[in-house]
Amino acid sequence: MISQKFSTLIGYILLLLFFTLFLFGDLIPIPDRFSPSENILNVNTIFLSIVLEAIPFILLGVFVSSLIQLFVKEEHLNRFIPRNPILALAPAVAIGAIFPVCECAIVPIVRRLIAKGMPMHVGMVVLVSAPVLNPIVYLSTYHAFQSTPSIAYARMGLAFVIALLVGLLMYLLYERANPLKQKQVQVEHHHHSKSKNRFKEMFDHASDEFFDMGKFLIIGAFLAALVQTFMDRDTLAAIGNGVFTGPVAMMGMAYVLSLCSEADAFVASSFQAFTTPASLLAFLVYGPMIDLKNTILLFAYFRARFVASLVFVITLTTFSIIMIYQNFF
Repeated sequence: MISQKFSTLIGYILLLLFFTLFLFGDLIPIPDRFSPSENILNVNTIFLSIVLEAIPFILLGVFVSSLIQLFVKEEHLNRFIPRNPILALAPAVAIGAIFPVCECAIVPIVRRLIAKGMPMHVGMVVLVSAPVLNPIVYLSTYHAFQSTPSIAYARMGLAFVIALLVGLLMYLLYERANPLKQKQVQVEHHHHSKSKNRFKEMFDHASDEFFDMGKFLIIGAFLAALVQTFMDRDTLAAIGNGVFTGPVAMMGMAYVLSLCSEADAFVASSFQAFTTPASLLAFLVYGPMIDLKNTILLFAYFRARFVASLVFVITLTTFSIIMIYQNFF
């Protein structure tokens, strides 16, 4: 308990330091010999532009996510799932769309839904669609790509198709098998406050989720700034513009960076000059569906063979649909 309070205090201090330096950094005298180089200044500019554009959407996302966690019951969702396994796919996408949560936050929600009787393949559709098919992600993507709004439209359309195909393929592979571990590891972050003040719980949950997602945003924005500043632009353009290498490279980057879906569009938009629209869409669709941090969570809740199959199906389906989009659209 002490370590948790200490880490929270450190987080608040760092956040306060960040905003203080942002607001008053120009007033701090710096000797000429300590003046940063042009490359460092460029990294700082790109990093701050990504972070500051993304923060409002992250705040909106965590508060809506907190409201859903407190007031929406899983039992209510199960009423809308048809018994026919194929017909159940479309309502599953709709359910996913009302959960504006990141890809790691949706994992425990889906586990609870499956444990309460939701079909496995329907749960997988919710898992991959919730982080990308929601209004907050659409708004952030549209804002990040104001000069090319077609990216936002295509992201939603491709994600819809891929989510349905992932659910169908997982049903064909596992049908009605139970993929959950018998002894599940409890890694969810709940606030069992003695107070019955739900709004206090909402703010507690929102603050925790903001700091949890914020650290991934900062890491991702910093890495993106480093890549753009120090990587040879001709090499970056050659990889990003490749018919096959572009989508593969951007999918790999999305997996490793593990950005939250409310903020990844701002990182992706910083690569517009070096890659094709199809590669950008591969980044924007694949990352929210599966990345490093939610893969770890999946292994905690689901059987290892099932998780490996899911990662393979999402990867193959996304790459195939992106190739079709690139060749025909």
